[in-house]
Amino acid sequence: MTALVALLLALPARALDLAIVGAGPVGTSAALRAAELGKSVALIDAPEFSGALSAADGEDLSFGAPSGLFSKALRDTAKKFSVETLRQMGLDDTSIWDQIKFSCASLARANARAAFLDVESAGVEYIRGKAVLADGGQTVCIDNQRKLSPDNILLCTGSRPFRIPGIPFDGKRIFESDSINTLTYLPKSIAITGSGIVAIEFAQIFASLGAEVTLIVRDQNPARALSKIGLDKDIAAAVLADLKAKRIRTVKGAEAVAFEVPERPRPVVVKLQAPGGGPVKGSVQELRVDAYLAAVGRKPNTDNLGLEEAGIELDEYGDITVDGTLRCRTAQHSIYAAGDVVGRPFLASTGAAQAVAAVGAMFSTVGDYCSLDEGLGATGARYDPASLASNPFQFPVGLWSTPEVAYFGLSKKQADSIGYEADEGLALYKQCLRGVVFAPEGLLKLVFEKGSGRILGVHIVGADACELIHYGMELVRAERTIQSVLEATYSAVTFHELYTVAARAGMDPKGGRARRRAAGAAWASRRIALKQGTFN
Repeated sequence: MTALVALLLALPARALDLAIVGAGPVGTSAALRAAELGKSVALIDAPEFSGALSAADGEDLSFGAPSGLFSKALRDTAKKFSVETLRQMGLDDTSIWDQIKFSCASLARANARAAFLDVESAGVEYIRGKAVLADGGQTVCIDNQRKLSPDNILLCTGSRPFRIPGIPFDGKRIFESDSINTLTYLPKSIAITGSGIVAIEFAQIFASLGAEVTLIVRDQNPARALSKIGLDKDIAAAVLADLKAKRIRTVKGAEAVAFEVPERPRPVVVKLQAPGGGPVKGSVQELRVDAYLAAVGRKPNTDNLGLEEAGIELDEYGDITVDGTLRCRTAQHSIYAAGDVVGRPFLASTGAAQAVAAVGAMFSTVGDYCSLDEGLGATGARYDPASLASNPFQFPVGLWSTPEVAYFGLSKKQADSIGYEADEGLALYKQCLRGVVFAPEGLLKLVFEKGSGRILGVHIVGADACELIHYGMELVRAERTIQSVLEATYSAVTFHELYTVAARAGMDPKGGRARRRAAGAAWASRRIALKQGTFN
């Protein structure tokens, strides 16, 4: 240690209301909220620069962005590019991939600059460096050179992909859901292990980029695997049907156990076996692909933060343990945590809400919590992990697949299991004019209580599902009924008309089935006529 560094560390640490470790969407949300309250805030982050989200000038393209930024940017880019058309125009795959990477970086740069401008204009000090808790959690030491003495500390260090033991991850041909952004070529084929949100998103993205995609799923029943992440049975069936329509092959009851990883262009050999050992049922025992991706969940970033010295304990999953106000349970000082670092649901939306709630708790600005529905065991606007896990009315879930999937509230199965006599109203996208013209494949479902008609849940698969779900969320939270939905007037030629169709189907199930059959038959006739050139 140099004499200058020793002198700097010996100086009294700077007084500060709040130091935030981590500058993703959780940390930036906390910083902005604290600044709104007139507090002095330092936002500390040590960004990693790699892959499609790196910049030659050292700009942090991940600033303020969720861990899934690359997949979202790649999805939007894939919607704009037709790889097959570009190949027909004479572009080679290297040039095509360079364009794709440039587009992803441009989207990331726009997001990062907007986020940084927000933080800067709010008067938040941004410090680039590695932060470690010191002096029993009373101070934050940055790069072992600078020390802060904040009244409060908020840990928002996010998460990283879970790496399956035995898989030779190299960031060149074998990837997980973060290192995939270091991909330097356009793969013609890819194998993906996983059955959750991230695996499905990447499977559809690479299929849209012209790759042959194989999903490796441990469960013999992929629909059952999707139900574990909360998908309604009909929504899950629609997702699986879409994967099949996109020619995404699914190998069920299998796991990757051995790899041969030669230099390109020779293929990676992925050897499969059934979970627990033995051959996979069927003829597929190995795959030969350009790339392999494991997308099997995430784990919190808690290494090398000085947590042990600060008295902060982790649970069995490695999550920081917090109380109902998101304060670290075992910390002796005012240390809070929010986002992925405290565990599920690993969503940017809930993480940002946790950040705002934590800031409110530490500065005593939290309003009264009110229960949405005590009969459902809801916990009101609380964002600690235990409350989020027990309250299906706390946040919507969206899958940025193609088409999108989103849900809020209860499925019929869940409603029945807690004592409701529930029913469903279903609307096909092809039952509204906008759906017929722009996006006929999809459905919207309302789950409601028989008798009262109160809407208990909304489930959507189709275009703009992640936007449409927020109106459904308000219907559920306001305890609206399917009758009240029918009384509302919606702008013509919008997807919101699907809510009326679903409500009417709930009121008249027999008529609803007939109308869906008629819409399906009409659409099938239209497709045949279009194919034959006789439609007018």
